[in-house]
Amino acid sequence: MTTGGDDALLSVRGVTVKFGGIVALDAVTFDVPRGGVCGLIGPNGAGKTTLFNCLSRLYQYQEGDILYEGRSITRTPVHEMARLGIGRTFQNLAMFRTLSVESNVMIGAHSRSKAGFAASALGLGAVDVEEVALRERAAKIMDYLKLAPHKDRLVADLPFGIQKRVELGRALAADPKLLLLDEPAAGLNHEELHSLGELIKDIRDRLGITVLLVEHHMSLVMSVSDKVVALNFGRRIAEGTPAEIQRHPDVIAAYLGAPADA
Repeated sequence: MTTGGDDALLSVRGVTVKFGGIVALDAVTFDVPRGGVCGLIGPNGAGKTTLFNCLSRLYQYQEGDILYEGRSITRTPVHEMARLGIGRTFQNLAMFRTLSVESNVMIGAHSRSKAGFAASALGLGAVDVEEVALRERAAKIMDYLKLAPHKDRLVADLPFGIQKRVELGRALAADPKLLLLDEPAAGLNHEELHSLGELIKDIRDRLGITVLLVEHHMSLVMSVSDKVVALNFGRRIAEGTPAEIQRHPDVIAAYLGAPADA
């Protein structure tokens, strides 16, 4: 059995994804250390979102393996990922826009419940005690993300920046050990970007959640990440600290489109 690093919460091992004749990921390997923030960067088309979809079990991979807490998730159904402790946000907001902020966050909490959202919503089974606990958890998450003043408003009526926080709240309500953030800064203004950076570090430091971050805003990635992995054309081209990545010749070449010494 393939094993990851001793301190790795997540280990990607030789993952290869092909769409017809196109190789989207080519034997990608890296570890995400427990308790840190790992940034995943690369130009458009580098394979970042494809890898995230593999981690979420939305895509199948033809070769390799992905280990979470030392166990393969290759055969884990999509609906079981939250129960494992893996939460995710999406580049394009994926929420119930006609439901309230509280309801959206509660859906995240129910993804880890024994009864599930449908049973609780329909009043099926002895779910009252668990429902109270989940509602309390959702309230704490909304307080943490400063969403409480908006809890009864429909998500569709909120500014984009607040909608992004609602999606994050739904992911956090599932009590993840690993949080996958897919372009969380997209569409945010400068002030919101700074607040997001502080929030990501607080999620790591105060909540103890490991974060894997895909993001185009390099200043954000370099300021919050303990480790950075760079992809290009589906291959891992560099891995290291933010300082090491910023001066790595292959990373410079990938972003400038020319050899670093040209």
